[in-house]
Amino acid sequence: MKVLVTGSSGLIGSEAVRLLDRDGHHLVGIDNNMRREFFGPGGDTRWVLERLRNTTRRFDHHALDIRNREGVLDLFRRESFDMIIHCAAQPSHDKAGEIPFTDFDVNAVGTLNLLEATRQTQPEAVFIFMSTNKVYGDVPNEMPLKELPSRWDYEREEDFHGVSETCRIDRTLHSVFGASKTAADVMAQEYGRYFNMNVGVFRGGCLTGEHHSGVQLHGFLSYLVKVAKAGETYTMLGYKGKQVRDQIHSEDVINAFLAFAASPRPGEVYNLGGGRGNSASILECLEKIEGLLGSPVSTRYLDEPRKGDHICYISDLRKLQAHFPQWSLQWSLDRILERMINQVSK
Repeated sequence: MKVLVTGSSGLIGSEAVRLLDRDGHHLVGIDNNMRREFFGPGGDTRWVLERLRNTTRRFDHHALDIRNREGVLDLFRRESFDMIIHCAAQPSHDKAGEIPFTDFDVNAVGTLNLLEATRQTQPEAVFIFMSTNKVYGDVPNEMPLKELPSRWDYEREEDFHGVSETCRIDRTLHSVFGASKTAADVMAQEYGRYFNMNVGVFRGGCLTGEHHSGVQLHGFLSYLVKVAKAGETYTMLGYKGKQVRDQIHSEDVINAFLAFAASPRPGEVYNLGGGRGNSASILECLEKIEGLLGSPVSTRYLDEPRKGDHICYISDLRKLQAHFPQWSLQWSLDRILERMINQVSK
């Protein structure tokens, strides 16, 4: 199988390259290291590219900007792909407000460029779009919550499994990032439903892993581990540090993509996160990290939550598991943290 991976030096993209190369597939990667432009030296992913070049056997890299419509179309005319895994994005909730044109051009227009290039040249290919739970905006905050000693949680029994794909995506505060990803999300669905292409949309929760180039504005768990290991101070923003996220390892993400590719459902949308079992608040993550390090982590608290931020977000995985029963989470939160503590250094 020949696979195109956009954002191939990012967390999910690089994991896709690594795992699929290991299984004998031919990988073509697109990544122009815009993460450094977005986040400065801490977001530079050249080290990931070099690691991939040194450890893979069938990986070709292109420093192509997905905003370059003709460049994207030219690549698709030259090469034929069985599968496209589209992960390239401006990924920061906070940064998007400073660069709205760039954010929209990368997230929405870049996605359209790839979808249309696929339709024009190889419409039978499987197209995976890495969307985000930010398409729901702050609607999840309308779910009744209860405050527990170390976290917020859902109050109603019917909400126990978390946010499902039936949650509305309009009439809500998204953030500029959430709005651009919503535009891309809906367009990807349309290419699946209107053109009957094998497009799958995955709305990611907190995607993580030991290969993440976490920074303050993006990559919560990776950044927290790096700060803790460096003996620096971590800043908690609002909600008493009790806001909850469900963490999913990048390897489990790729396996969900492969399950879809084996039996595509055009235009379907899936929530993809760690679910109830891998959910934890900042305070709970800090406690786990301190236990693994054997020392306290320095923190400070600012009573200023990020605008439109989720107070409690857990991905309801029941639709994904019903459609693809061969898929299940292999990485627990404890296993993720142990691996990150042992390996995260960048």
